[in-house]
Amino acid sequence: MKNHGASALPRSAGILGAGAWGTTLALLAAEAGHTVTLVAHTVTNADFMTRHRRHPTSLPGVTIPPSIRIVHTGELHPAEMDFVVVAIPAQKLRHSIVELRDTFRGVAILSAVKGLEVESLLRPSAVIRSVLGVDARVAALSGPTLSGEIAAGHPATTVIASDVMGLAEDFASVFHSPRFRVYVNSDLIGVELGGALKNIIAIGAGIADGMDAGDNAKAAFMTRGIAEIARLGVACGAQPLTFAGLSGIGDLIATCSSPLSRNHRVGVALARGTVLEDILATMTEVAEGVATTRPARALGQAVGVELPIVDQLHRVLFEGVPVRDAIARLMDREPKHELLDLGP
Repeated sequence: MKNHGASALPRSAGILGAGAWGTTLALLAAEAGHTVTLVAHTVTNADFMTRHRRHPTSLPGVTIPPSIRIVHTGELHPAEMDFVVVAIPAQKLRHSIVELRDTFRGVAILSAVKGLEVESLLRPSAVIRSVLGVDARVAALSGPTLSGEIAAGHPATTVIASDVMGLAEDFASVFHSPRFRVYVNSDLIGVELGGALKNIIAIGAGIADGMDAGDNAKAAFMTRGIAEIARLGVACGAQPLTFAGLSGIGDLIATCSSPLSRNHRVGVALARGTVLEDILATMTEVAEGVATTRPARALGQAVGVELPIVDQLHRVLFEGVPVRDAIARLMDREPKHELLDLGP
């Protein structure tokens, strides 16, 4: 960013991605007094949102104020931005950053992407740096932030992490408000992995709800899910306590419990017998947990971490295994120490 600290307000923000989450972040930035440009992927979406001041498929009842300028990617210029927020699907991230490489070079970037790249197994910040260079100033935002609730005006809390000195605090000063409380963390790896992997667990939680498995089963599944996330995170260099925070347990609870969660809805539909391709065909926003399951499984194998939940969900999603068979495999596993690979 050009300036640092709370005294730098207002600033010029470019929000790349006009989905439900990107639009919500644009609303928060505008509410905080910044000059906001919301960048849609297509001319059609940009024109629709400019004319009607609403999202074409999501956020019903939410009006986009006229202060937010809405453009498509070809209309974005680097001189317009003090910082960029990236809120697009993980599998489209690399292409978008390559496309806008000259625009983004040297600009502070806040990633609101929650996923892992399938081909490289990289976290979003690493994808961005692989395109823009290792010195790119990147932070990541994660936490229990269901876009529908925040856009409707409900309070929420999140965490921003960076390995660049002062950058997380700088972004926190941009977005912190009476209804959107922002914490900071230096564990970029842990915050990004928590945000990515909880989407996989949310699919399983949706399966549990779709099968009426009960609260005991769902609570146990979520608890073992966060243990699995933490094991993989620690093996990748994250701090274990990060997963007890907003990007770990906090995000997991919201995504596994709310009907607003796309990943949870995928799980419910799977439990009721709907084929994955048909589920995804009806969705207007991406359920990141589906695509993230493949690289998460591969990452676990690469670092030698056992991921039984991820493995079984991979079998359900991509190998045609019935959900009841996957559940039976999980329940039949030999008991082990609860804190295996997490304790001292």
